[in-house]
Amino acid sequence: MKVSSDILRVYKALHTWVGIGTGLLLFIGFFAGALTMFKQPLDRWSAPPAQQLAMVKSNELDMLVSGVMQQFPDARQQLVVHLESAEHISAPVEWQSQDEDGGHGPDLDGEYWHATLNAAGEVQAESIRPSMLGDLIDLLHQTAGIPGTVGHEYLGVQILGLAGILYFLALVSGLIILLPTLVKDFFLIRRGKNRKRFWLDAHNVIGITSLPFHLIIAFTVVVFAFHDSFYGSLKAVVYQDTPMFGAPPAAGERPQARSVDQLLPPTELIRRIEQAAPDFKVTELVYMQVESPRPIVRAGIYNPQYLVRGPLTGYVGINPYNGELTMTGMLPGKSNVWSDIVVTFFALHFGSFAGEWVRWVYFLLGLSGAFLFYSGNLLWIESRRKKQKRGQPLPQQARNTRLMAALTIGVSLGSVAGIGFAIAAGKWGHVAAVADINSLYLQVYYLVFLLALTFAFMRGGARAAVPLLWLCALACALIPVTSALAVLMPSTGLWFYNSAATLAVDFTALLLALAFIFAAYRTQRGLQRANADTVWHIEETGHKAEPAGIGAGS
Repeated sequence: MKVSSDILRVYKALHTWVGIGTGLLLFIGFFAGALTMFKQPLDRWSAPPAQQLAMVKSNELDMLVSGVMQQFPDARQQLVVHLESAEHISAPVEWQSQDEDGGHGPDLDGEYWHATLNAAGEVQAESIRPSMLGDLIDLLHQTAGIPGTVGHEYLGVQILGLAGILYFLALVSGLIILLPTLVKDFFLIRRGKNRKRFWLDAHNVIGITSLPFHLIIAFTVVVFAFHDSFYGSLKAVVYQDTPMFGAPPAAGERPQARSVDQLLPPTELIRRIEQAAPDFKVTELVYMQVESPRPIVRAGIYNPQYLVRGPLTGYVGINPYNGELTMTGMLPGKSNVWSDIVVTFFALHFGSFAGEWVRWVYFLLGLSGAFLFYSGNLLWIESRRKKQKRGQPLPQQARNTRLMAALTIGVSLGSVAGIGFAIAAGKWGHVAAVADINSLYLQVYYLVFLLALTFAFMRGGARAAVPLLWLCALACALIPVTSALAVLMPSTGLWFYNSAATLAVDFTALLLALAFIFAAYRTQRGLQRANADTVWHIEETGHKAEPAGIGAGS
């Protein structure tokens, strides 16, 4: 396919500057996003077994929910009822003492409770400090670690929303650039002395093969970032006084607050939901604002054969007083075109369909996406290299090129190392009796990240690359090493779970550690052989200068 050289020139410039402007933010978002595919195993890996309470039988559930509602008024604002036992679930019911801040995301300072029934059938409630490791990694995925808020929204979410728009432009422009050689060079990766060509081929192959995934992510990132604005516009123009979610009140009916004494038993709510959605399994009930004029129970329903809106489950709303289904837009046969579109985009973003194997595919796509942005930055740096001409003195590389090299190495590897050390800190923090384990996660991440970034700028991208790759390897290796110490030295106070999910955390971290060790060795070789007229050159004796890679991992 022929494309005008002028058009190609314009789109190449667009692709380059849009990519370089958003690449590092998106690297953090994609790497953290890959880990959010397994939030529950990460939470379980980091949570001590002492925080577990016994699950209750189905015939005891009504007594437990009623008792909690009567004895703990805060639970009437939002009470989560877990209907299935899982490693990451600490008790049958849990709730938070409300702080009325109205913000999104995890509340690190909130007071959390969970409860069960004791042998006498009485409510046994405990105040807990749950591990929010998975939620905090998810928050990093949404904000790229940018602090601050705008109203009730995180500033980082808004910035990543803008980055999503630019990201979409980079995808489209990159596709146009590849059109003339798409068929001929598809899946072609050329190895040899021209290492820039190798990295460019790898960048193009990953980009074009995962293009549908990236288009979906780019679109949904924008929707998620600005959903309040979208919903506000729809409310003002389309829905007006009609509720956007849930059924409107009957004509002439005025919503009135109710008493928790009148709540239907949860087993009855489950029966009615199963009757309306026989192909789904009800996994949880979330009671929300049960004393307000518009109470609702949001039920999580699971069937891996269907696209669902949540990260794991679909949702159905039911009135907890009369059992009327109020949110059925995601049920097969009861949805409309708009609901189908929304559910499809949510499911494609979260990978919440077709079971666990899709989550592993999304995990790999997330890692490959991070590589896409990392390699794009390296290509930009090499494209601005000032080559030494025969018989001429060695040129000075541009300051912005050297700064971008340091920024790319520091941000990318610093974020990876920060996440790795933060995960390991979950167990070591409990052993050290740290009072606020969730704040420790943030402190460890930002400390490691900022130190790595500072180190990269002080040493330069070339000299910082190998030490920071080893730091990433150490951070990842510390996760399975911690679990091994728990087995070999239980007196340390560490703990170990032998379930498939938590073992997968250790095994995946070990593989990542080995990958970073390999990258460190290859990068060391590339830096030693780098041409003198590149930002990746390090003066060393005993090595003959020859064509080299374009950066870390070359």
